[in-house]
Amino acid sequence: MSETSERRMSIRARLPGFLRRADPAVVTAFGCILLLLFLGSLYSSNFLSPDYLLQQLKVASFLGVVAAGMMVAILLGHIDLSVPWVMTAGAMMACAVAGFGDTGYVAAIPAGVLCGVAFGLLNGIGVAFLRIPSMIVTLASNVVAQGLMVVYTGGFSPQDSAPPAVRWLATGAVVPGLPNAILVWGGVSVAMVFLLTRTAFGRAVYGIGNSERAAFLSGVGTRRVIMTAFVISGALSAFGGVLLAGYASKAAQAMGDPYLLPSIAAVVLGGTSILGGRGSYFGTVAGVILITLLQSILSVMQMPEAGRQIVYGVVIIVMLLLYGRAPPNR
Repeated sequence: MSETSERRMSIRARLPGFLRRADPAVVTAFGCILLLLFLGSLYSSNFLSPDYLLQQLKVASFLGVVAAGMMVAILLGHIDLSVPWVMTAGAMMACAVAGFGDTGYVAAIPAGVLCGVAFGLLNGIGVAFLRIPSMIVTLASNVVAQGLMVVYTGGFSPQDSAPPAVRWLATGAVVPGLPNAILVWGGVSVAMVFLLTRTAFGRAVYGIGNSERAAFLSGVGTRRVIMTAFVISGALSAFGGVLLAGYASKAAQAMGDPYLLPSIAAVVLGGTSILGGRGSYFGTVAGVILITLLQSILSVMQMPEAGRQIVYGVVIIVMLLLYGRAPPNR
């Protein structure tokens, strides 16, 4: 054992028990969140106010729902590039169904989510059964979804408005002072933690991410698991789009485009290996909050868009170099 390794083990042994058990990537991510909060407070005294922080969590909730689905795909060692237009399709279909009166109001959210399920099923069949690389099939699905929505709208912004139930889910507050969007993200987070840590499906996802062949030889129905994972990713992408439509009161062309890179970055910055098989959903939550705060700070600084993109990219690269890479033996 090298001197550096011994020093690291010695330092780790002196840490409190809960820190020794924690994933270093997750601890680092939350540490960076505290640093961003401190830096933000230097530029604006309102940055640490409860109202402002709740607003940031509300904005983060849309990305958090999408990133939850993306994490399932990445844990398998795959990726879902159909997020932008599956989000848009889910939002547009939810608003379109609402045009059918009272029945449409009730069916709006399920219709939007089912739209994502359909595209997720298409992706899952392509990856699991046809053995098409996930990058290719999901990119193709994204183009198909884009084409269908352009045909539906004629290339213009749709005129349908989000139904009251969708707007209430995204902007209302069943608990006074706590936006519903945050509660929805909390519910998705609890369900995701349970799914990945307490079910056979979750164990299979990690197993396939480490070695699909070994998982298959162990009796895991790898094709079924992969297909289900992409269905979950598609459903959550569409659900995120429905929530975003409720927040904006209507769907819009390309409304999901800004969520592709951040959803991937949030998962990877939270410590999930891009090669699959390793990661914690708590890390993804930290990654989502981290990215949202970074965007907020750049906005508070009134930095030009070009500068925001440069800083945003540099921070992601630096943090990936720190703890986002795969282990040497992978």
